[in-house]
Amino acid sequence: MSSRIEYIQPALLNGHGISSWFTLRNHQNVNQNSNIPGLNLGLNTIEPIEVVEHNRNLLLKRLKIEQHELAYAKQIHKTNIETVDTGGEYPDTDGLVTNERNLVLAIQVADCAAILLGDRKNHVIGAAHAGWRGAVDDICIKVIMRMKELGAESKQIKAFISPCISLKNFEVGEEVAIQFPSRYIDLTSYEKPHVDLNTFIKDQLMEQGIAEENIELSGKCTIDNEYFYSYRRQKNKSGRMMAMIKLN
Repeated sequence: MSSRIEYIQPALLNGHGISSWFTLRNHQNVNQNSNIPGLNLGLNTIEPIEVVEHNRNLLLKRLKIEQHELAYAKQIHKTNIETVDTGGEYPDTDGLVTNERNLVLAIQVADCAAILLGDRKNHVIGAAHAGWRGAVDDICIKVIMRMKELGAESKQIKAFISPCISLKNFEVGEEVAIQFPSRYIDLTSYEKPHVDLNTFIKDQLMEQGIAEENIELSGKCTIDNEYFYSYRRQKNKSGRMMAMIKLN
């Protein structure tokens, strides 16, 4: 695989004590031993574990992060949140928070949103995995509350909402649609209901006291953009991107 690795660096969560990244699909990179082209970082895919671990090691080397500094959630689309002070895998977890320096919090996504949160004044960071289940069960709100237990303040928190599935492509059944407030559901433009996950999450952050200018919304759709993996588009051939944040 080529060593050229591309990623997004959120403008609001880089420099001044915090670093963050959101990896792209990097589909130009091809590992001859892989089933999924590109920089697949998801252990919950059809890819052999050794291939994913190789990809992760390439990324960590590129970002100058040591393996023991990476704390990553083994996500289950629920709202369990862990306050962590060491690297490693955290089972049955969809949110991570810490006030430890040089500890990298990592979330994996393919259409769901990854939310990165940082309060550089009070030295607290958080990361959340928000698919529709986590979103309606207030995963973002719960991560912010856990950050506040470590001293974070809403007015100091800056946030990044990653590329994820867009309103145009987020078709759902009635049983899903009714779990969102009606203002986030488009019932007229399409044959079936469509959910505006981006705006729902952004509004949740603002309702917790995070200023709109402190929220960076990517707005890019994972389904429409070949630079991203998408489970809806690629099914089991989809890899996973990774969102990461750390206190320097």
